[in-house]
Amino acid sequence: MTIRPLLGATTAAALLLLVPSPGRAQGREPLAHETLFLMKRVGSPAVSPDGKWVAFSVSEPSYDEKKEASDLWIVPADGSAPPRRLTSSKGGESAAAWSPDSRKVAFSAKREDDEVAQVYVIDVAGGGEARRITSSPLAARSPAWSPDGRSIAFQGGAYPGAADAEANRKAAAERKDAKSKVRIYESFPIRRWDKWLDDTQTHLFVVSADGEGAARDLLAGSGLAAMPGFGGPGGEGSSEDLEHEWTPDSRALVFAAVTNRHASAYEPVNAHLYEVPVAGGEPRVLTTGSASHGSPVFAPDGRSLCFHVEQEWGKIYALGRVSCAAWPWTGAVTGVTSAFDRSVSEFAFSPDSRTLYLTAEDAGFVKVFSVPARGGAAVPLLDSRGVYSGIRVPEGASAPFLVASWGSAVNPSEIVRIDPLAKKHTPLTRFNADRAAALDWAPLQEFWFENAQGRRLHNFIALPPRFDPSKKYPLLVLMHGGHANMWRDSITLRWNYHLLASPGYVVLMTDYRGSTGYGEQLTLDILGDPLRGPADDINQGADEAIKRYPFIDGSRQAAAGASYGGHLANWLEATTDRYKCLISHAGLSSLQAQWATSDTIHHRELMMGGPFWEKGAAWTDQSPIAHAANFRTPMLLSVGENDFRVPLNNTLEMYAVLQRMRVPAKLLVWPDENHWILKGENSRVFYREVHAWLARWLK
Repeated sequence: MTIRPLLGATTAAALLLLVPSPGRAQGREPLAHETLFLMKRVGSPAVSPDGKWVAFSVSEPSYDEKKEASDLWIVPADGSAPPRRLTSSKGGESAAAWSPDSRKVAFSAKREDDEVAQVYVIDVAGGGEARRITSSPLAARSPAWSPDGRSIAFQGGAYPGAADAEANRKAAAERKDAKSKVRIYESFPIRRWDKWLDDTQTHLFVVSADGEGAARDLLAGSGLAAMPGFGGPGGEGSSEDLEHEWTPDSRALVFAAVTNRHASAYEPVNAHLYEVPVAGGEPRVLTTGSASHGSPVFAPDGRSLCFHVEQEWGKIYALGRVSCAAWPWTGAVTGVTSAFDRSVSEFAFSPDSRTLYLTAEDAGFVKVFSVPARGGAAVPLLDSRGVYSGIRVPEGASAPFLVASWGSAVNPSEIVRIDPLAKKHTPLTRFNADRAAALDWAPLQEFWFENAQGRRLHNFIALPPRFDPSKKYPLLVLMHGGHANMWRDSITLRWNYHLLASPGYVVLMTDYRGSTGYGEQLTLDILGDPLRGPADDINQGADEAIKRYPFIDGSRQAAAGASYGGHLANWLEATTDRYKCLISHAGLSSLQAQWATSDTIHHRELMMGGPFWEKGAAWTDQSPIAHAANFRTPMLLSVGENDFRVPLNNTLEMYAVLQRMRVPAKLLVWPDENHWILKGENSRVFYREVHAWLARWLK
């Protein structure tokens, strides 16, 4: 039987240096946790406006967090020289931003004498040490140069009513010295991801690029910031991002904000775009309506503003699209990607302002597309696999090109240059290429099948090291979180396909109904059916893999997942005994328990057609704990104590019932982790426990 590797024909030559050939696996090293975790991590690129240089961060992880480092590096955009280190300090640097003249880089860092992160500027052309230009009492982040090069905008925290830095320092000191640390709330939400919310807000600040004078808070005292539901658009993690962008005349900032966060218990929270003058004044709202807006980007010619739009009011999911409007703002908005049945992740203008380049999920990959700025068909820019992210286009380059991050399941992410006319990408960095090439891992394989609804579903297969197709291997079914997510041809630390396969398993990853990257309707197919339908697809995917590949031993199957994948693992516990064992990290025990304790709740009512007191039968029917009489599969449970997305009580309830039903079970509780297992030693122990559990029941 032939298994098709995932390599695009037109990019095979460009990828030859990065992708190990399956035929050369003999003599390669097996993948170990240390090898994976200690690989350098290359951040998103920032390309200079003149197109000559690319700046980026490189993190050097360590099992001892005190020894971790993150510095800025720089590389010629034409690949004419290897990367060189731009900064070197004990504090980590990130969020590089070039000055308009391409001579300086601003970045955020917490250096030796800083209590919190500050904004620094380094003269790349002239040399010398980086100079701190802010003295923010709360962390300063996300610097952005004004088009005239005179000012730098950044985001930072602020307390209600605090007009300046001194007032913020005083407020912070009062809270630190308070004898009672009680938290008092009168609205929702009360926490996000792994942090309890306090009264600090994210504001926009502007400081002179030469560091002279104090930074000015553009939102202090504004009616917008005084609204009870004001905040930055939420995302993964506990931080907020106002997604600010300078106007072409350097006189104002356009940013995204929400104003109804306090109503999130009973209605969607939508972001809108605002414009705030740098000279001072009340922000004016630009976008209105039931859609959510964000990620503003101005065209190089300054005549249009484009942004993300999600029409999600009353829906469990909506595609992220791009719309544009003439600038100065008139209110007339035109959809650019209305006909594109994929969700846009990032986008950037071509230097002539006529084309938008964008990234979007597509059947297990994240591809680069081009679309006319006035709207039209989105066309793939490259015939390649893997995952692209962080696309940037230099406005002043002599010939148009893109810079991005690219990686695959056997290629750690590196910086690449994309040439649209030649339709190829060229690596600019190779920090981990030699190490990756020495490992015994093979590119992911894929197949499709049709589910009971008649939908074609995509699947990845990861093979174990020293793979021999004449042998029989146990099957590990891996279920992704989300649900609005997909398995990607990329390296992940939390559920690394090859590390899970390393003891001798075939790992199957099915994009079940509810997944993204296959059009909006497939993602909406789980409306009112959050667990049973996706689980049916998971089981059918396992059946299909066993039929297609004779090297899979169908008598030895296990399943594992985290977050939504953990929900599904718990549902499999309640509904099937086909698996020899199950692994659930951060999975819900019941729909009601998850609704009542999570940091987000309203979309769960949208999923089920109403609250549980009105739709009790539906909520109970798809709650794993309601079917506890069927629990009989040995189960490994794992949860972080600081997980506020799928809180601890869900896992404890599952464990208690497994004990009550006398089902073999093991519980891992991580006191210093959130929704994810991120710390090096914890990650190493997690994989050790997972491998031991699988070996106990599959071998």
